[in-house]
This record gives sequence, structure tokens and C-alpha cells, in this order.
Amino acid sequence: MFDFTILISIALGIGLAAASGFRVFLPLFALSLSAYFGLWPLNENFQWLASVPALIILGVATVAEIGAYLFPFIDNLLDTLAVPLAGVAGTAVMASTTADLSPAVTWTLAVIAGGGAAAAVKGINATARAAGTATTAGLANPVVSVAETGAAAGMAALSLFVPFLTLGVLLVLVFWLWRRYRGFQARRMVN
Repeated sequence: MFDFTILISIALGIGLAAASGFRVFLPLFALSLSAYFGLWPLNENFQWLASVPALIILGVATVAEIGAYLFPFIDNLLDTLAVPLAGVAGTAVMASTTADLSPAVTWTLAVIAGGGAAAAVKGINATARAAGTATTAGLANPVVSVAETGAAAGMAALSLFVPFLTLGVLLVLVFWLWRRYRGFQARRMVN
């Protein structure tokens, strides 16, 4: 019999994985904090995320990552490193939240849905940041970084408290990005 908690855990994992595309450590820290306070149960192999050392390490990493993204050109370097790291973080977040699934299904979902969502969001962000750096000489990068951090925090909070709403927001965001991409392609063909 299919359990509703499986659907909730998948929605939670995808939402947090997508948030990992904005900031790698912030969703992991949010998940660790929620597991520590008993808000969300973790997959048995990821119980260490609810420990005090994990909270401290992920908290320090989150603050360092947020601070480093405020410096133009360093943020571009970080994006280069963060694209594969976001995929790994998205995979880990998805695997840690899946409940009552076989390991084969858990890891397949984790790699495809979790890693794929995080890497796709990070890839789009890195491309947009590179374009922004080129057009504004990096002056707009701190503003973009603050917006990305806000998006990561908002997505993580939404995922933890209303997982299904997060999926709806993600679908709307993907549709909006697809429409913008199609419009860009159409304008490019005309010019």
C-alpha cells in the first residue's frame, strides 16, 4: 500500500534540493535544524544530520557561503565550484528525506529528482550571474546574491512547512523560465 508520507517526503526532498541550487549549505542547515528539533524524520542513514556537530558545521558553512557570495568575481568562482556541489547536496537532501522506500528507489529518486533539480537551478543561476557580471562589471552581483539567498531560505522554509506548495511553486517557476527561454529564442531568430 502506498503511504501519503512517501509523497510528502518526496515533495520535501525536491523542494530542498531545488533550494540547494541557490545556496548549497543553507537547505542542508535548515534540514539539520528541523531534524534536530524533531520537525522532520530523516532516513536512517542520515540521522547524523540531526546532531549538534552537524548543526555547527553546516551553520558555519552556510554563513561562510552567504558571505562569500557578496563579493563580485569571487561569486563567479564559487558558482563554478558550486554547480557539481549543488548536485551532490540535492542528491543528499533528497536521499535523507525519503521515507519507507527501498534503497534502489531512494537513490534513483535522489540522483534524478534531487541532484537534477539542484544542478538545473544552480546552472541557471551561474549562467545568469556570468551574464550579470559581464553587463554590470559585477556591480549588481551582491544584489543578485542577496536575492538568491532569500530564494534559498524561502524555498527551504516553504519545503519544510508546506512541501506540496513548494512543488507548485517549482512548477510555476519552471513554466515561467521555459516561457522566457522561448521568448528569448524567438527574438534571437528575428534578429
